[in-house]
Amino acid sequence: MSLRHALLGLLEDGPASGYALNVRFERSLQRYTWTARQSHIYPELKRLADEGLVVIAEEGARGSRTYAITDAGREELRAWLLSPPKPRAVRDEHGLRMCLLSALDPPEAGMLVRGHLETAEQMIAELQAIAEAADAGDHPRGRLRFGRLALQYGIFQYEAQREWARWALAQLES
Repeated sequence: MSLRHALLGLLEDGPASGYALNVRFERSLQRYTWTARQSHIYPELKRLADEGLVVIAEEGARGSRTYAITDAGREELRAWLLSPPKPRAVRDEHGLRMCLLSALDPPEAGMLVRGHLETAEQMIAELQAIAEAADAGDHPRGRLRFGRLALQYGIFQYEAQREWARWALAQLES
């Protein structure tokens, strides 16, 4: 995945300023799938505009700009979405800790697994609350609200982590 495609996807949900995109990024993508800093977002928006994939729909006070996706941007996003994904490099410190539990005594490993279980349960509750709010809103153009399918994907991932943690705790206790 690239920042350009993430931004095009966020703009598919509606025009936004760089600041609003940064906020959307932090709330919907950064925590779960992709990270970007504000210092990366603005230069990428300029490149997207230079390539005709977005346009400046509105200019406001103090140089603020609202960007909108173009038909070419939608086609770029569509082509990327339909292309085979590249192998991903995973860097998940939490997952790595779970992989290396055998280096600990069972009580210590159990403590970490219980923490993993608590985190999974907290994330499930948080994502379910967001999903309920999204489901209560209007759905423009007859489509699911942006990110709703991805949100459910996240819920299922945390449910799987919760089930693994329960299984792991049973293994450690036996």
